[in-house]
Amino acid sequence: MGLRSYIAKRIVYSFILLLLVLSLNYTIFMLMPGDPAAMLIAPLIQKEPDPERAARLKQQLNELWGIADPPLIRFTKYIKNMLTWNFGVTFRNRVPVADEMIKRIPFTLVLLGGSTTLAIIIGVILGALSAHKRGSKFDTFCVTSSLIFYSLPTFWMGLLFILIFYVQLGWFPNAHPYPAEWILPQNAPKPFTITTASYNPLGIVVNVDGGELLKLIVGYARHAFLPVTVLTLFQYGGFLLLTRATMIEALTEDYIVTARAKGVSERDVIFKHALPNASLPIITSAALSYGFILSGAIITEGVFSWPGLGGWIFDAIGFKDYNILQAVFYVIALCVIAANFIADLLYGIIDPRIKYD
Repeated sequence: MGLRSYIAKRIVYSFILLLLVLSLNYTIFMLMPGDPAAMLIAPLIQKEPDPERAARLKQQLNELWGIADPPLIRFTKYIKNMLTWNFGVTFRNRVPVADEMIKRIPFTLVLLGGSTTLAIIIGVILGALSAHKRGSKFDTFCVTSSLIFYSLPTFWMGLLFILIFYVQLGWFPNAHPYPAEWILPQNAPKPFTITTASYNPLGIVVNVDGGELLKLIVGYARHAFLPVTVLTLFQYGGFLLLTRATMIEALTEDYIVTARAKGVSERDVIFKHALPNASLPIITSAALSYGFILSGAIITEGVFSWPGLGGWIFDAIGFKDYNILQAVFYVIALCVIAANFIADLLYGIIDPRIKYD
């Protein structure tokens, strides 16, 4: 089987897997306890108790949301809407789910994407060096520190960082993805704006002097530094320990002894000979990490008031907003399937011994 046949076969398998995931996704959220219509009309009923009015309002909301349809019709509409990316609107404020998701994805990509990338780079480099210096003080320090950071709760690290870098030193802001002075009052006249510099994913007009792109970049970067650092410290330990374990085994192979006997520098032995051959488990772990990026970081986003997908998912769970939950979990499933597919292709590129048979 050639590469093209393998890719075609994987695409078919991925589509079948996607349909199974969609079915499971639909079943899970339909079986969730609770009634979103009852939650929405609860404040009205408490003020004016009227069972008949409550039942009528619930029926109207269920018909509006499509919950009152027969199960087969609901499932058919659900599959069609997911495959066409028609996610509907949120139950609470009737905002299109896709629009709200698009506004929050950039913040999640900055937070999770940036921290995951840094964690992989730091973890792989330190893990390779730790394996090379196995048993040394450097190895002990790297392993111990990675285990400590991995075991610390992210909310505790976040609060500690806020105490040190915001309260004590005043170097970085404590919350939000941008400075508070950028937000304009609703009725205030809009400042001069340019398309690339003043765009804000949440649709908020920022009060920045025209053309100062650097000011915008620095403002976002300062607010992202603490949450990205917290998640990086929390994640890098897993990649360090995995890299160290695979590298220790690779460094004992015969080809490493041969490379050293030929006079190859130790740096090239580690990063050009041993690491590529030990990288397959690392690729798998990295692919899964990137696949779950859009799941957000609920705790860290809560500590730093970060408007990402994690907090949005948490609020949707509390309100039983099926449209949000089904859409987000569908997109996450797509990312995980795509990440695994890409990882399988990278195996053959990095390790020529792997054939697509």
